[in-house]
Amino acid sequence: MYARCGRQGFRLSALLMSKKFRFLLAAFLLVGAVVYLMYTGVSRTAVYYLTVQEFEARRPALEGEGVRVAGRVAAGSVQRRMTPKGEELHFEIGDFSTDGSSGPRVKVHYLGVVPDMFRDEGGSDVIVEGRYEGGIVKAQSVMTSCPSKYEPMDEGAQMPAN
Repeated sequence: MYARCGRQGFRLSALLMSKKFRFLLAAFLLVGAVVYLMYTGVSRTAVYYLTVQEFEARRPALEGEGVRVAGRVAAGSVQRRMTPKGEELHFEIGDFSTDGSSGPRVKVHYLGVVPDMFRDEGGSDVIVEGRYEGGIVKAQSVMTSCPSKYEPMDEGAQMPAN
């Protein structure tokens, strides 16, 4: 093989065996593997939240899937029960624009620690994350958010004592 190529064959072989080339090849393969692992890890775990309207439009396709749904807790829909495993919640969330009282609703079941900002009377803005099965989102987490609009207290109202 080297007889035909002459010195060029020897140079190519020497280049492939040089320490610098091997180092650059190993570095390229390492960076490629890290980028691949980051991409696959993020794409598998990334779950963006859907509004109740978006969820309603895609409901049949989401059966058995992990979902994250944002909405407002419907007034009068909260049912609490203490169990040995923690507090069990059943409630419904509706769209933000309707205060959760009218329009489509999503049933939620949650077992765990309830956030402090969650109100039993409804009206809390929440993001629930879990699996949609049998018409119910079986939530692993419930996150509440602060109201997006500041509403001052009435002038005659007293601040609660700590």
